[in-house]
Amino acid sequence: MAQDRLPPGQYIPREHSAVHYGPVPRFRPHRWDFRVYGATEDPTGYRWTWEGFGALPRTEVVADFHCVTRFTIPGVRWQGVSSVDLVEAAPPAEEATHVMLWAEYGYSANVRMDDFLRDGVLLATHREGEELTPEHGFPVRMVVPHLYGWKSVKWLRAVEYLTTDRRGFWEERGYHNLADPWSEQRYSYQEDPGDGPPLI
Repeated sequence: MAQDRLPPGQYIPREHSAVHYGPVPRFRPHRWDFRVYGATEDPTGYRWTWEGFGALPRTEVVADFHCVTRFTIPGVRWQGVSSVDLVEAAPPAEEATHVMLWAEYGYSANVRMDDFLRDGVLLATHREGEELTPEHGFPVRMVVPHLYGWKSVKWLRAVEYLTTDRRGFWEERGYHNLADPWSEQRYSYQEDPGDGPPLI
């Protein structure tokens, strides 16, 4: 990977380990489900079992992964359900502007709808042709490759469509609301007016 393809402040490590907050959850396929709710076109929302989720269309993406702790992993090959295909299966209401990505244990991250629907964004089940490992988010993780990695939520369980922006877990704790690595949007003190809702 050419150095000029790296966002500012990033480096390519010789090796790296999985980074996550809290314990690795145990997967129970008979109890697992995936939901889309909030400002949905159908007010009852949408739900898939593990088997039903596996029947959704599959997409492959190769993209660099940028962690806010400054390492970049180039050319990661992900497979899963594209956000565009998910939105086609679970349409939002016209007034939806953002999404909240919900994981196990109540972890969350917010993204703008435009970011959610960008090319390359997907709900990944595989990495480099293999099922995700538990430490990397098995059974499903979000992959938002054009934003810092904390937006790529592991152990994803739900997508909530929002009509106004709301900060997620790390955004409430001092991380930048938008998380663009090319602008080095790492921390909330760097935010400009309009970048996100006020910190409480």
